Amino acid sequence: MGGPSGQGKPFNISKLLVWEAWKRVRANGGAAGIDGVTVEQFEAVLKDNLYVLWNRMSSGSYFPSAVKAVEIPKSGGGVRVLGIPTVADRVAQTAAAMVLEPIVEPIFHDDSYGYRPRRSALDAVAVCRKRCWRSNWVVDFDIRSFFDSVPHDRILAAVAHHTDLKWLLLYVQRWLVAPSCGQDGSVMNRSRGVPQGASISPVLANLFLHYSFDAWMAREFPAVPFERYCDDSVAHCETFEEATRVRDAVAARLAEFGMELHPDKTRIVYCKDTDRRGDHEVTSFTFLGYTFRPRLSRNRWGKHFVNFTPAVSREAVRRMSREIRSWHFPRRSDKSLQDLARMFNRIVQGWINYFGRFYKSMLYPLLQQLNTKLVQWATRKYKRLKRRERRARLWLRRIARQEPALFAHWRFGAYP
Repeated sequence: MGGPSGQGKPFNISKLLVWEAWKRVRANGGAAGIDGVTVEQFEAVLKDNLYVLWNRMSSGSYFPSAVKAVEIPKSGGGVRVLGIPTVADRVAQTAAAMVLEPIVEPIFHDDSYGYRPRRSALDAVAVCRKRCWRSNWVVDFDIRSFFDSVPHDRILAAVAHHTDLKWLLLYVQRWLVAPSCGQDGSVMNRSRGVPQGASISPVLANLFLHYSFDAWMAREFPAVPFERYCDDSVAHCETFEEATRVRDAVAARLAEFGMELHPDKTRIVYCKDTDRRGDHEVTSFTFLGYTFRPRLSRNRWGKHFVNFTPAVSREAVRRMSREIRSWHFPRRSDKSLQDLARMFNRIVQGWINYFGRFYKSMLYPLLQQLNTKLVQWATRKYKRLKRRERRARLWLRRIARQEPALFAHWRFGAYP
Protein backbone atom coordinates (compact mmCIF):
# COMPACT_ATOMS: atom_id res chain seq x y z
CA MET A 1 0.00 0.00 0.00
CA GLY A 2 2.96 2.35 0.08
CA GLY A 3 3.95 4.82 2.81
CA PRO A 4 3.16 4.58 6.51
CA SER A 5 0.55 7.32 6.85
CA GLY A 6 -1.53 9.90 5.07
CA GLN A 7 0.38 13.17 4.87
CA GLY A 8 -1.91 16.12 4.21
CA LYS A 9 -5.01 14.13 5.17
CA PRO A 10 -7.42 15.30 7.90
CA PHE A 11 -6.88 12.04 9.81
CA ASN A 12 -3.50 10.43 10.34
CA ILE A 13 -4.30 6.74 9.88
CA SER A 14 -1.43 4.37 9.25
CA LYS A 15 -1.48 2.24 6.14
CA LEU A 16 0.18 -0.46 8.21
CA LEU A 17 -2.81 -0.41 10.59
CA VAL A 18 -5.20 -1.04 7.69
CA TRP A 19 -2.95 -3.83 6.41
CA GLU A 20 -2.81 -5.55 9.82
CA ALA A 21 -6.58 -5.20 10.13
CA TRP A 22 -7.01 -6.88 6.74
CA LYS A 23 -4.87 -9.82 7.85
CA ARG A 24 -7.17 -10.37 10.85
CA VAL A 25 -10.28 -10.15 8.68
CA ARG A 26 -8.82 -12.64 6.21
CA ALA A 27 -7.94 -15.05 9.03
CA ASN A 28 -11.47 -14.86 10.47
CA GLY A 29 -13.15 -15.40 7.11
CA GLY A 30 -16.90 -15.01 7.23
CA ALA A 31 -19.73 -14.37 4.80
CA ALA A 32 -20.10 -11.56 2.30
CA GLY A 33 -21.91 -8.41 3.32
CA ILE A 34 -24.69 -6.58 1.51
CA ASP A 35 -22.46 -5.93 -1.53
CA GLY A 36 -21.95 -9.66 -2.08
CA VAL A 37 -18.15 -9.33 -2.07
CA THR A 38 -16.47 -12.30 -0.41
CA VAL A 39 -13.11 -12.25 1.36
CA GLU A 40 -11.59 -14.03 -1.63
CA GLN A 41 -13.03 -11.50 -4.10
CA PHE A 42 -11.81 -8.62 -1.97
CA GLU A 43 -8.33 -10.16 -1.92
CA ALA A 44 -8.29 -10.56 -5.69
CA VAL A 45 -7.88 -6.77 -6.03
CA LEU A 46 -6.43 -6.28 -2.56
CA LYS A 47 -4.03 -3.42 -3.23
CA ASP A 48 -6.70 -1.24 -4.82
CA ASN A 49 -9.35 -2.11 -2.23
CA LEU A 50 -7.12 -1.36 0.75
CA TYR A 51 -5.83 1.87 -0.79
CA VAL A 52 -9.34 3.14 -1.48
CA LEU A 53 -10.44 2.24 2.06
CA TRP A 54 -7.39 3.88 3.66
CA ASN A 55 -7.78 6.98 1.50
CA ARG A 56 -11.44 7.41 2.42
CA MET A 57 -10.84 6.80 6.12
CA SER A 58 -7.94 9.27 6.15
CA SER A 59 -9.90 11.96 4.31
CA GLY A 60 -13.11 11.62 6.33
CA SER A 61 -15.13 10.50 3.31
CA TYR A 62 -15.57 6.92 4.48
CA PHE A 63 -19.21 5.96 5.04
CA PRO A 64 -20.06 2.35 5.89
CA SER A 65 -22.52 0.32 3.86
CA ALA A 66 -25.71 -1.02 5.36
CA VAL A 67 -25.31 -4.15 7.49
CA LYS A 68 -26.77 -7.39 6.12
CA ALA A 69 -29.21 -8.82 8.67
CA VAL A 70 -29.19 -12.63 8.95
CA GLU A 71 -31.54 -14.51 11.26
CA ILE A 72 -29.97 -17.34 13.26
CA PRO A 73 -32.29 -19.70 15.20
CA LYS A 74 -31.80 -19.62 18.98
CA SER A 75 -31.49 -22.92 20.83
CA GLY A 76 -34.32 -21.88 23.17
CA GLY A 77 -36.62 -20.75 20.38
CA GLY A 78 -36.88 -17.53 18.42
CA VAL A 79 -34.14 -16.01 16.31
CA ARG A 80 -31.04 -13.93 16.85
CA VAL A 81 -30.32 -11.30 14.20
CA LEU A 82 -26.66 -11.08 13.21
CA GLY A 83 -25.40 -8.02 11.39
CA ILE A 84 -22.80 -8.82 8.72
CA PRO A 85 -20.82 -5.78 7.49
CA THR A 86 -19.10 -5.80 4.13
CA VAL A 87 -15.50 -7.01 4.02
CA ALA A 88 -14.28 -3.42 3.59
CA ASP A 89 -16.28 -2.30 6.62
CA ARG A 90 -14.92 -5.23 8.62
CA VAL A 91 -11.39 -4.10 7.81
CA ALA A 92 -12.19 -0.53 8.86
CA GLN A 93 -13.87 -1.67 12.08
CA THR A 94 -11.01 -4.02 12.90
CA ALA A 95 -8.53 -1.18 12.45
CA ALA A 96 -10.54 0.95 14.87
CA ALA A 97 -10.81 -1.91 17.37
CA MET A 98 -7.04 -2.44 17.19
CA VAL A 99 -6.56 1.19 18.25
CA LEU A 100 -9.31 1.29 20.89
CA GLU A 101 -8.73 -2.06 22.61
CA PRO A 102 -5.24 -1.33 24.03
CA ILE A 103 -6.54 1.97 25.41
CA VAL A 104 -9.52 0.55 27.30
CA GLU A 105 -8.22 -2.94 28.14
CA PRO A 106 -6.31 -1.82 31.28
CA ILE A 107 -9.43 -0.36 32.91
CA PHE A 108 -11.64 -3.43 32.43
CA HIS A 109 -12.70 -5.47 35.46
CA ASP A 110 -10.89 -8.70 36.33
CA ASP A 111 -14.18 -10.62 36.10
CA SER A 112 -14.96 -9.48 32.57
CA TYR A 113 -13.99 -12.39 30.29
CA GLY A 114 -15.55 -11.80 26.90
CA TYR A 115 -13.39 -11.01 23.86
CA ARG A 116 -10.34 -10.08 25.91
CA PRO A 117 -6.72 -11.22 25.52
CA ARG A 118 -5.66 -14.21 27.60
CA ARG A 119 -9.23 -14.75 28.85
CA SER A 120 -11.85 -17.17 27.67
CA ALA A 121 -15.36 -18.44 28.28
CA LEU A 122 -13.89 -21.53 29.96
CA ASP A 123 -12.04 -19.27 32.40
CA ALA A 124 -15.37 -17.69 33.33
CA VAL A 125 -17.01 -21.11 33.76
CA ALA A 126 -14.15 -22.31 35.99
CA VAL A 127 -14.33 -19.27 38.27
CA CYS A 128 -18.12 -19.51 38.38
CA ARG A 129 -17.89 -23.16 39.46
CA LYS A 130 -15.58 -22.35 42.39
CA ARG A 131 -17.75 -19.48 43.54
CA CYS A 132 -20.89 -21.60 43.39
CA TRP A 133 -19.21 -23.94 45.88
CA ARG A 134 -18.52 -21.01 48.23
CA SER A 135 -21.80 -19.08 47.98
CA ASN A 136 -25.32 -20.39 48.43
CA TRP A 137 -27.13 -18.30 45.84
CA VAL A 138 -26.64 -17.12 42.26
CA VAL A 139 -28.39 -14.38 40.32
CA ASP A 140 -28.47 -15.39 36.65
CA PHE A 141 -28.93 -12.18 34.62
CA ASP A 142 -30.49 -12.02 31.18
CA ILE A 143 -30.61 -8.59 29.52
CA ARG A 144 -33.52 -8.43 27.10
CA SER A 145 -32.31 -7.80 23.51
CA PHE A 146 -29.03 -6.36 24.70
CA PHE A 147 -27.43 -5.79 21.29
CA ASP A 148 -30.58 -4.03 20.05
CA SER A 149 -30.95 -1.85 23.14
CA VAL A 150 -27.58 -0.26 23.92
CA PRO A 151 -27.94 3.55 23.87
CA HIS A 152 -25.67 5.18 21.31
CA ASP A 153 -25.03 8.34 23.31
CA ARG A 154 -23.62 6.34 26.23
CA ILE A 155 -21.30 4.35 23.98
CA LEU A 156 -20.01 7.48 22.26
CA ALA A 157 -19.51 9.20 25.63
CA ALA A 158 -17.51 6.20 26.89
CA VAL A 159 -15.32 6.15 23.77
CA ALA A 160 -14.77 9.93 23.99
CA HIS A 161 -13.77 9.54 27.64
CA HIS A 162 -10.81 7.38 26.61
CA THR A 163 -9.63 8.87 23.32
CA ASP A 164 -9.61 12.20 21.51
CA LEU A 165 -8.95 10.61 18.11
CA LYS A 166 -11.57 12.37 15.98
CA TRP A 167 -11.58 9.73 13.25
CA LEU A 168 -12.31 7.00 15.78
CA LEU A 169 -15.25 8.89 17.29
CA LEU A 170 -16.58 9.82 13.84
CA TYR A 171 -16.54 6.31 12.45
CA VAL A 172 -17.88 4.66 15.60
CA GLN A 173 -20.85 7.00 15.34
CA ARG A 174 -21.33 6.14 11.66
CA TRP A 175 -21.10 2.40 12.33
CA LEU A 176 -23.68 2.64 15.10
CA VAL A 177 -26.28 4.34 12.89
CA ALA A 178 -25.59 2.31 9.73
CA PRO A 179 -28.94 0.82 8.64
CA SER A 180 -29.69 -2.89 8.67
CA CYS A 181 -30.92 -4.57 5.47
CA GLY A 182 -33.07 -7.68 5.79
CA GLN A 183 -33.07 -10.66 3.46
CA ASP A 184 -36.41 -9.46 2.06
CA GLY A 185 -34.86 -6.12 1.10
CA SER A 186 -36.37 -4.18 3.97
CA VAL A 187 -34.19 -1.46 5.49
CA MET A 188 -34.24 -0.65 9.20
CA ASN A 189 -32.58 2.48 10.54
CA ARG A 190 -30.84 2.22 13.90
CA SER A 191 -31.23 4.64 16.80
CA ARG A 192 -30.05 2.17 19.47
CA GLY A 193 -27.98 -0.97 19.65
CA VAL A 194 -24.84 -2.35 18.04
CA PRO A 195 -24.82 -4.96 15.25
CA GLN A 196 -24.16 -8.39 16.70
CA GLY A 197 -21.45 -9.70 14.41
CA ALA A 198 -19.66 -6.43 13.65
CA SER A 199 -15.90 -6.39 14.34
CA ILE A 200 -16.13 -3.27 16.51
CA SER A 201 -19.12 -4.49 18.57
CA PRO A 202 -17.29 -6.60 21.20
CA VAL A 203 -15.08 -3.77 22.44
CA LEU A 204 -17.99 -1.30 22.36
CA ALA A 205 -20.21 -3.72 24.29
CA ASN A 206 -17.48 -4.34 26.84
CA LEU A 207 -16.87 -0.63 27.27
CA PHE A 208 -20.56 0.11 27.80
CA LEU A 209 -21.02 -2.79 30.24
CA HIS A 210 -17.87 -1.85 32.14
CA TYR A 211 -19.45 1.43 33.19
CA SER A 212 -23.09 0.33 33.36
CA PHE A 213 -22.47 -2.99 35.17
CA ASP A 214 -18.90 -3.99 36.16
CA ALA A 215 -17.66 -0.76 37.78
CA TRP A 216 -21.10 -0.11 39.22
CA MET A 217 -21.28 -3.58 40.80
CA ALA A 218 -17.80 -3.19 42.26
CA ARG A 219 -18.88 0.13 43.77
CA GLU A 220 -22.39 -0.75 44.98
CA PHE A 221 -21.89 -4.43 45.92
CA PRO A 222 -18.16 -4.87 46.59
CA ALA A 223 -18.75 -8.11 48.52
CA VAL A 224 -20.70 -9.74 45.66
CA PRO A 225 -18.41 -11.44 43.10
CA PHE A 226 -19.61 -11.89 39.54
CA GLU A 227 -18.51 -13.21 36.16
CA ARG A 228 -19.44 -11.49 32.91
CA TYR A 229 -18.88 -12.65 29.34
CA CYS A 230 -20.19 -9.87 27.12
CA ASP A 231 -23.91 -9.63 28.06
CA ASP A 232 -24.00 -12.98 29.95
CA SER A 233 -23.36 -12.54 33.67
CA VAL A 234 -23.98 -14.17 37.03
CA ALA A 235 -23.49 -12.85 40.57
CA HIS A 236 -22.87 -14.89 43.75
CA CYS A 237 -24.69 -14.06 46.98
CA GLU A 238 -24.72 -15.43 50.51
CA THR A 239 -28.47 -15.20 51.15
CA PHE A 240 -31.70 -15.16 49.17
CA GLU A 241 -32.40 -11.66 50.49
CA GLU A 242 -29.05 -10.41 49.20
CA ALA A 243 -29.70 -12.03 45.83
CA THR A 244 -33.07 -10.29 45.63
CA ARG A 245 -31.49 -6.91 46.43
CA VAL A 246 -28.81 -7.40 43.77
CA ARG A 247 -31.32 -8.46 41.13
CA ASP A 248 -33.62 -5.50 41.81
CA ALA A 249 -30.73 -3.03 41.95
CA VAL A 250 -29.33 -4.26 38.60
CA ALA A 251 -32.80 -3.98 37.06
CA ALA A 252 -33.05 -0.38 38.27
CA ARG A 253 -29.53 0.36 37.02
CA LEU A 254 -30.27 -0.93 33.51
CA ALA A 255 -33.54 1.00 33.44
CA GLU A 256 -31.46 4.18 33.68
CA PHE A 257 -30.14 3.30 30.22
CA GLY A 258 -33.50 2.28 28.77
CA MET A 259 -32.71 -1.42 29.11
CA GLU A 260 -34.32 -4.20 31.12
CA LEU A 261 -33.70 -7.63 32.59
CA HIS A 262 -35.78 -10.38 31.01
CA PRO A 263 -38.43 -11.10 33.67
CA ASP A 264 -38.63 -14.84 32.92
CA LYS A 265 -34.98 -15.62 32.14
CA THR A 266 -33.39 -13.65 35.01
CA ARG A 267 -33.51 -16.01 37.98
CA ILE A 268 -32.33 -16.48 41.53
CA VAL A 269 -30.79 -19.95 41.86
CA TYR A 270 -30.02 -22.04 44.94
CA CYS A 271 -26.67 -23.84 44.67
CA LYS A 272 -27.86 -27.04 46.29
CA ASP A 273 -25.32 -29.72 47.23
CA THR A 274 -24.68 -32.34 49.91
CA ASP A 275 -23.66 -29.77 52.53
CA ARG A 276 -26.53 -27.32 52.02
CA ARG A 277 -29.85 -27.88 53.74
CA GLY A 278 -33.17 -26.59 52.50
CA ASP A 279 -34.52 -26.29 49.01
CA HIS A 280 -35.66 -23.79 46.42
CA GLU A 281 -37.78 -24.00 43.28
CA VAL A 282 -34.82 -23.08 41.05
CA THR A 283 -31.62 -25.10 41.44
CA SER A 284 -30.02 -24.77 38.01
CA PHE A 285 -28.89 -22.17 35.50
CA THR A 286 -27.05 -22.15 32.19
CA PHE A 287 -23.97 -20.00 31.63
CA LEU A 288 -21.90 -20.03 28.41
CA GLY A 289 -23.29 -23.36 27.22
CA TYR A 290 -22.82 -25.12 30.58
CA THR A 291 -25.71 -26.01 32.88
CA PHE A 292 -24.89 -25.67 36.57
CA ARG A 293 -26.99 -27.93 38.79
CA PRO A 294 -26.69 -30.56 41.56
CA ARG A 295 -24.91 -33.63 40.19
CA LEU A 296 -23.71 -36.88 41.68
CA SER A 297 -19.92 -36.83 42.02
CA ARG A 298 -17.29 -39.03 43.65
CA ASN A 299 -14.50 -37.84 45.90
CA ARG A 300 -10.90 -39.13 46.03
CA TRP A 301 -11.90 -41.90 48.45
CA GLY A 302 -14.65 -43.17 46.13
CA LYS A 303 -17.53 -41.81 48.19
CA HIS A 304 -20.46 -40.32 46.24
CA PHE A 305 -21.86 -36.91 47.09
CA VAL A 306 -24.04 -34.23 45.48
CA ASN A 307 -21.97 -31.47 43.94
CA PHE A 308 -23.25 -28.25 42.34
CA THR A 309 -21.22 -28.27 39.14
CA PRO A 310 -21.39 -27.51 35.40
CA ALA A 311 -21.79 -29.86 32.44
CA VAL A 312 -22.69 -29.37 28.80
CA SER A 313 -26.23 -28.03 28.52
CA ARG A 314 -29.09 -29.84 26.81
CA GLU A 315 -29.42 -26.95 24.39
CA ALA A 316 -25.77 -27.29 23.38
CA VAL A 317 -26.14 -31.06 22.96
CA ARG A 318 -29.20 -30.60 20.76
CA ARG A 319 -27.36 -28.04 18.63
CA MET A 320 -24.35 -30.33 18.15
CA SER A 321 -26.62 -33.30 17.48
CA ARG A 322 -28.38 -31.38 14.71
CA GLU A 323 -25.04 -30.58 13.16
CA ILE A 324 -23.97 -34.25 13.26
CA ARG A 325 -27.19 -35.23 11.49
CA SER A 326 -26.55 -32.54 8.87
CA TRP A 327 -23.29 -34.28 7.91
CA HIS A 328 -25.28 -37.19 6.41
CA PHE A 329 -22.65 -39.84 7.07
CA PRO A 330 -24.61 -42.73 5.48
CA ARG A 331 -24.71 -40.84 2.15
CA ARG A 332 -20.93 -40.45 2.04
CA SER A 333 -20.14 -44.00 0.93
CA ASP A 334 -17.66 -42.58 -1.58
CA LYS A 335 -15.46 -41.46 1.32
CA SER A 336 -13.00 -43.47 3.40
CA LEU A 337 -12.77 -43.38 7.19
CA GLN A 338 -9.68 -41.21 6.82
CA ASP A 339 -11.64 -38.80 4.62
CA LEU A 340 -14.40 -38.51 7.23
CA ALA A 341 -11.86 -37.91 9.96
CA ARG A 342 -10.24 -35.11 7.96
CA MET A 343 -13.61 -33.54 7.20
CA PHE A 344 -15.01 -33.42 10.72
CA ASN A 345 -12.23 -33.88 13.28
CA ARG A 346 -11.59 -30.17 13.71
CA ILE A 347 -15.23 -29.45 14.56
CA VAL A 348 -15.51 -32.40 16.95
CA GLN A 349 -12.19 -31.51 18.60
CA GLY A 350 -13.52 -28.01 19.17
CA TRP A 351 -16.57 -29.41 20.95
CA ILE A 352 -14.39 -31.65 23.09
CA ASN A 353 -11.98 -28.85 23.95
CA TYR A 354 -14.85 -26.69 25.17
CA PHE A 355 -17.51 -29.01 26.56
CA GLY A 356 -15.13 -31.74 27.73
CA ARG A 357 -13.50 -29.51 30.33
CA PHE A 358 -16.08 -30.05 33.10
CA TYR A 359 -18.07 -33.22 33.93
CA LYS A 360 -17.03 -34.71 30.62
CA SER A 361 -19.14 -37.85 31.00
CA MET A 362 -22.18 -35.82 29.92
CA LEU A 363 -20.56 -35.41 26.51
CA TYR A 364 -20.15 -39.15 25.83
CA PRO A 365 -23.74 -39.85 24.63
CA LEU A 366 -23.32 -37.20 21.93
CA LEU A 367 -19.99 -38.66 20.83
CA GLN A 368 -21.53 -42.13 20.72
CA GLN A 369 -24.00 -40.68 18.26
CA LEU A 370 -21.02 -40.08 16.01
CA ASN A 371 -20.06 -43.73 16.30
CA THR A 372 -23.60 -44.75 15.40
CA LYS A 373 -23.41 -42.60 12.27
CA LEU A 374 -20.08 -44.23 11.37
CA VAL A 375 -21.68 -47.66 11.78
CA GLN A 376 -24.50 -46.60 9.44
CA TRP A 377 -21.91 -45.33 6.98
CA ALA A 378 -20.13 -48.72 7.08
CA THR A 379 -23.33 -50.66 6.43
CA ARG A 380 -23.95 -48.53 3.33
CA LYS A 381 -20.38 -48.66 2.03
CA TYR A 382 -19.57 -52.37 2.41
CA LYS A 383 -21.84 -55.07 1.06
CA ARG A 384 -20.65 -57.61 3.62
CA LEU A 385 -21.92 -55.29 6.41
CA LYS A 386 -25.25 -54.42 4.82
CA ARG A 387 -28.08 -54.71 7.40
CA ARG A 388 -25.53 -56.01 9.94
CA GLU A 389 -25.06 -53.14 12.32
CA ARG A 390 -23.67 -55.33 15.11
CA ARG A 391 -20.97 -56.70 12.82
CA ALA A 392 -20.26 -53.18 11.53
CA ARG A 393 -19.83 -51.93 15.10
CA LEU A 394 -17.39 -54.75 15.89
CA TRP A 395 -15.46 -53.93 12.71
CA LEU A 396 -15.31 -50.27 13.69
CA ARG A 397 -14.22 -51.21 17.21
CA ARG A 398 -11.27 -53.19 15.82
CA ILE A 399 -10.17 -50.19 13.78
CA ALA A 400 -10.48 -47.94 16.85
CA ARG A 401 -8.16 -50.27 18.76
CA GLN A 402 -5.66 -50.27 15.89
CA GLU A 403 -5.88 -46.49 15.21
CA PRO A 404 -7.21 -44.84 18.39
CA ALA A 405 -6.10 -41.40 17.22
CA LEU A 406 -7.97 -41.53 13.90
CA PHE A 407 -11.06 -39.70 15.16
CA ALA A 408 -11.06 -36.87 17.71
CA HIS A 409 -13.76 -38.52 19.83
CA TRP A 410 -11.82 -41.78 19.92
CA ARG A 411 -8.84 -39.90 21.36
CA PHE A 412 -11.27 -38.56 23.97
CA GLY A 413 -12.20 -42.13 24.95
CA ALA A 414 -15.57 -42.42 23.20
CA TYR A 415 -14.94 -45.74 21.44
CA PRO A 416 -17.54 -47.62 19.34
